[in-house]
Amino acid sequence: MTTAVENPTNVATAARLLLVDDDPLITRSLSEFLRLEGYQVDTATDGSSAIAMLAANRYNLVLTDVNMPRTNGLELLRTIKNHYPDVVVLVITGYGTIENAVEAVKMGAFEYLTKPIIDDEIRVTIQKALKQQTLLSENFQLKQQLNMRYGLDNIVGHDYKMLKIFDLVEAVADSRTTVLMTGESGTGKSLIARAIHHRSPRKGKPFVEVSCGSIPETLLESELFGHVKGSFTGATYDKQGRFLAASGGTIFLDEINSASPAFQVKLLRVLQERKFEPVGSNQTISVDVRVILASNQDLAKLVEEGSFRQDLYYRVNVVNIILPTLRQKLGDIPLLAESFLKKFVTEMDKKIGGFTPEAMDMMMRYTWPGNVRELENAIERAVVLTKRPLITPEDLPQQVIDAQPKASGGGEVTQDAGFGTQDFVWTPMPLKQAIEGPEKAILLAALKANQWNRQATAQQLDINRTTLYKKMKHYGLDLPDGVSDE
Repeated sequence: MTTAVENPTNVATAARLLLVDDDPLITRSLSEFLRLEGYQVDTATDGSSAIAMLAANRYNLVLTDVNMPRTNGLELLRTIKNHYPDVVVLVITGYGTIENAVEAVKMGAFEYLTKPIIDDEIRVTIQKALKQQTLLSENFQLKQQLNMRYGLDNIVGHDYKMLKIFDLVEAVADSRTTVLMTGESGTGKSLIARAIHHRSPRKGKPFVEVSCGSIPETLLESELFGHVKGSFTGATYDKQGRFLAASGGTIFLDEINSASPAFQVKLLRVLQERKFEPVGSNQTISVDVRVILASNQDLAKLVEEGSFRQDLYYRVNVVNIILPTLRQKLGDIPLLAESFLKKFVTEMDKKIGGFTPEAMDMMMRYTWPGNVRELENAIERAVVLTKRPLITPEDLPQQVIDAQPKASGGGEVTQDAGFGTQDFVWTPMPLKQAIEGPEKAILLAALKANQWNRQATAQQLDINRTTLYKKMKHYGLDLPDGVSDE
């Protein structure tokens, strides 16, 4: 084998290769040639050793013989494709085993080379393979970024209400079932919709999000179903609608409560038949799309009021995911705050170690009418403005600073709870009896704030669960109807 003294391209720079062959003569001569070409080269004598090296090091490309002891080249290829999808594999084979090489290509190998190896052939083949590896690596990294951004693991929360939602997302993701999400603005409906799509078989297809409340009623039908040229004033060209753009994937219709009665009729047909006509057209279009809807109002109440069609409500309310407000899951505030802090510190390249206890206490006391979105904005603002190593109360928005104090566990300290100081009228009685009223009120407020989750309530009150059970029994605080006895 001849040697090359110059690297003809920049493709090889910093690329790391793994050469796998049980013939020491081939590994020695070929690795020497590849190093002179500018590559970093490691060698292994069989597939098992190669698998161990892949687990310990990062390789761009693997060149492997087919016939080897212990683990052969085809088994090695299968392992690489399953566990290292961004690594490109070249197969080296003798003339007598061409069939195995062809089989390797069918299994995902980039190319095969026959012995004896020709310098120019392997040089060109590796250069092409590394270009392919670059594309595979970029695709792999993009998928990882999408998973980090839209995957279920990216949604922060350990409150039992959120854990139930995570279970529900897992359960419905694989189906085509229509999903309805309800909850206040800023509770994360869009994030959950993307998580459902990302965990479904449709994740490689489009995800199209439409905010129905932000589109004028006269244009909503055209926006979703498209229109033909001349169908109305200003329609100077044919337009493809969002439903067709989402074909094969998922369409997320946010603020569906704002849809007009006329549009609701057309939407009902689409949900039932997956068919529609563009505005101004008689052509019926069929579309394969999964529909997720969201409302920031109670659709059942809108049905009672006559502003939302009952038949459409029953059609969309197949699986209903109710997203809790932030004030209903106070225990998630520290987790969310730390997650947002980490995100913005990284984006802005700042060094902030966390929150002072006073700042965290203020965030726990605030009711967050804008929910998670408002909390995220508050943390972003704090990171932008602070010049301190920790976020302090002074870095928080004024409405957070001005929040009225609440009792631990989220129950508001009010005079009508039975222990106000200004209008408290003393009646002579033993102290033990006197404190029963305030204690019962505190327990009730804490239980309500935690949706009667006794584990969370006990943690916030810093008492064990058995003590809480005994006190609930003593004061007659029974679980409301519909709340499970966990």
